[in-house]
Amino acid sequence: MHNIKIVLIQTFHPGNIGAAARAMKNMGLSNLVLVNPVDFPSDEATSRAGQATDVLENATVVSSLEEAVQDCQLVIGTSARDRTITLPALTSQQCGEKLVAEQQSGKVAVIFGRERMGLHNSDLKQCHFQLNIDANPEYPVLNISQAIQIVCYEVFKAGQKQYEPQIEAYPLNDDLNRFYDHLESSLTGSGFIKPSHPGQAIEHLRALFKRARPTSKELQILRGMLSSFDKE
Repeated sequence: MHNIKIVLIQTFHPGNIGAAARAMKNMGLSNLVLVNPVDFPSDEATSRAGQATDVLENATVVSSLEEAVQDCQLVIGTSARDRTITLPALTSQQCGEKLVAEQQSGKVAVIFGRERMGLHNSDLKQCHFQLNIDANPEYPVLNISQAIQIVCYEVFKAGQKQYEPQIEAYPLNDDLNRFYDHLESSLTGSGFIKPSHPGQAIEHLRALFKRARPTSKELQILRGMLSSFDKE
């Protein structure tokens, strides 16, 4: 299941990177992506990884989340907090099943945020769904390595099932971001969005299209529609 990426953003403690690698290998995963890790490579990460040092050695290090997920057709962000503009929510079991089902046709990713503050709102803009791991409501925030272990376990369980091949192709995250830029440009050009007071219209529209999840063909139609409006 190399098409499933485990993405860690700005991990502060190298031991958590090693623990993530171990959790991944325990459950048959190997594609680890690190966004601006504070301390990596690290002896502590290697020590905590146990027999999963190969996952660390093959980890991809990138400078931005956009780069980490630009080639993915599905991106799921983990967060214990609801946001003003919400994404469709998944349980850990639903997350595992969706990742396994869609990795048959393209790359997918699940994102884990910074140890102290989790994912920023700007990070969630790159996501299609938000993962909420059930926990004690009085203290629902898990250690990052614990959260990764839970998700990897759900992926392992889901991997034992048979899934129908996906017929419709979904666009890559990079294609979606270009569509959102085009949409904002068209709405600004038409006067619908005022540059001096943009408000949150584009954020609500992004949320709408994330819920709808247009296929690659549908996204082409939407881009063509915007281009025709731009010519008027």
